Amino acid sequence: MGNLYRFVEPIVLLLLKEKGRSCGYDLCSELQDHALTDAEIDKAALYRTLRQLEKNGNVKSAWETGEGGPARRVYRLTKEGEKHLDEWAAVLGNLSRSMARFVRDVRKRQATSVTKKARAA
Repeated sequence: MGNLYRFVEPIVLLLLKEKGRSCGYDLCSELQDHALTDAEIDKAALYRTLRQLEKNGNVKSAWETGEGGPARRVYRLTKEGEKHLDEWAAVLGNLSRSMARFVRDVRKRQATSVTKKARAA
């Protein structure tokens, strides 16, 4: 299916919108449940995406120390990140319509091809 790692970004944005804030480990545990493809989403792609989203101002992070546990980086969505999520929704909506049209066209051509073969036989 090619490299669809970029589709990790809208999922991360959506999860942060739903959760308010979260660490990478918790995001990772829910990532596959929201995946847009059948491809496995690896942890490295998640952390690369989080770093890029933070670099672009879509998320902010801070170190948080827990009782007895190690410090962990906790992420939250920014206003820019909420706008970016809306942009992703528009892009994916357009892509969804285009993909549905493509599938219809392929099936229509396949049906036409089968009909032509049947007439020729």
